[in-house]
Amino acid sequence: MTALANLFARLGPPWVQIACVAAVVLLLSAVCARPVFAAACARGAQSGVGTVALFYGEQVPVDQLSQFDTVVVEADSGFDPRAVSAMAVAQGGEKPRCTNWYAYVSVGEVTKDRDYMASMPKKWLIGRNSEWASAVIDQGAPGWPQFFVEHIIAPLWARGYRGFFLDTLDSWQLIAKTDAARARQQAGLVKTIRALKARYPDAQLILNRGFEVLPEIHGDVAAVAFESLYGNWDQGNQRYGAVPADDREWLLGQARTIRDRYRLPVISIDYCAPDDDACRREIAAKICAAGIEPYVTDGALRTVGVGADAACRARLDAAGQRN
Repeated sequence: MTALANLFARLGPPWVQIACVAAVVLLLSAVCARPVFAAACARGAQSGVGTVALFYGEQVPVDQLSQFDTVVVEADSGFDPRAVSAMAVAQGGEKPRCTNWYAYVSVGEVTKDRDYMASMPKKWLIGRNSEWASAVIDQGAPGWPQFFVEHIIAPLWARGYRGFFLDTLDSWQLIAKTDAARARQQAGLVKTIRALKARYPDAQLILNRGFEVLPEIHGDVAAVAFESLYGNWDQGNQRYGAVPADDREWLLGQARTIRDRYRLPVISIDYCAPDDDACRREIAAKICAAGIEPYVTDGALRTVGVGADAACRARLDAAGQRN
């Protein structure tokens, strides 16, 4: 006690002593809290992205979606991943279940409602996707990778997103009709994804398809998704339907390659009418039986759908451990 008293006496007036004590307390709190926060979230899956959901509505139903390990949302909804994650830690007790919130990002196309479209050179927009009223972006355009990182990814990163669901990765197929044109688009797409990872090495990426570029960028990817293994949504005709057997077999072949060669989780996003819960559960079970992470929702992805249940989750985790 005498040594401690002498130490405080050497610090000077009482107000200086109080300031020093406060600084020490804050420093110790930060050091001690760091490992606690790092271990605060309990994940349901043994590996990979765990259970997955996608929701593109304006009002994100956090309570319902928080049952999933990974959730993709439309960032333009104003959703704040930092606030939601902080609340989960604050309310979750010793080991709260925390969701990884991914931002939806369109790489190959852009629509007029995106703020950054006005800043893009018009010569980069080299085609149209009439079903979605969007413009196809030239992936080989000089300056596009840098623009993508600075104007699309950087603002999302600043808002707290650390995961990105990269969509429209095969839109270049609408405009590239020769081998040379296809090679140019694929090379540009690889540069764009690598530019993202160079700027943000810790970014977690889920690709929607992108099969052609996986041999080059699979090491930068957390998982690969595709749509419609069993249940399809026809945007042009606004109707649901079954997937032809040939299309399904082709996708299953892609899934095997992704799992066996690249050791990545595979996700299938399928579609049923929003009021047909039986359809959702039936298709989710079929997807899981194929060894693929399921998520079945409506065509607009504006309702909370059906993902992997406990039995499916255990099966997929066990398969992941064997690979």
